[in-house]
Amino acid sequence: MNLGAHVGDDPRAVAANREALAAMLGAARPVWLEQVHGCDLVDLDAAGGTPAGCARADASLVTRPGRAASVLVADCLPVLLAAPDGLGVAAAHAGWRGLCAGVLERSAAALAERCRCDRAQLQAWLGPAIGPAHFEVGAEVREAFGAHSDAALGAFVPGARPDKWMADLFTLARMRLLEAGLEPTSIFGGGICTVSEPSLYYSFRRDRITGRQAGLVWLV
Repeated sequence: MNLGAHVGDDPRAVAANREALAAMLGAARPVWLEQVHGCDLVDLDAAGGTPAGCARADASLVTRPGRAASVLVADCLPVLLAAPDGLGVAAAHAGWRGLCAGVLERSAAALAERCRCDRAQLQAWLGPAIGPAHFEVGAEVREAFGAHSDAALGAFVPGARPDKWMADLFTLARMRLLEAGLEPTSIFGGGICTVSEPSLYYSFRRDRITGRQAGLVWLV
């Protein structure tokens, strides 16, 4: 059930998988992005519907039924956001680069503005991603997060190799969501490691050549 069209799979198989997923969703059609590990966001309601082609962005939001905000992942963290009373939803692709660049803060701000609600009213769900026991990074990653906040340094512990650190992507995401204005009790999920569950999830860090699963959220 690989959903990634950029990983060397048979394009016909990927298209069939995406059609099967769309059929499962019913009235909501997934909108796929060209993800670049940044913090740009696409408003799927703009211009009356789906953006032409495949938008280069790592987050999207929607406030009307008919389209699903979607992100592809295979170790990066999918974060799904919801405004109160079914006003709107958003999906963000939070690898370490996008997370450090502010993709969650930008997504929360855009959704709250679009739905005319307070950021404290938003809810967030953290999907499966590479866990802290497997996410080894270089010192430059720790320094990049530390430059934003000293508290972020607590999400890193020394690795087994010199100048390497084990990063907790879930903790870093929760910190950023709290900074974005969400309440601690409104952040759910996290803790499911893609690397540790080979029968359930694709993992780039584990397999290198692999497929992509998706995080999706939509309105009914």
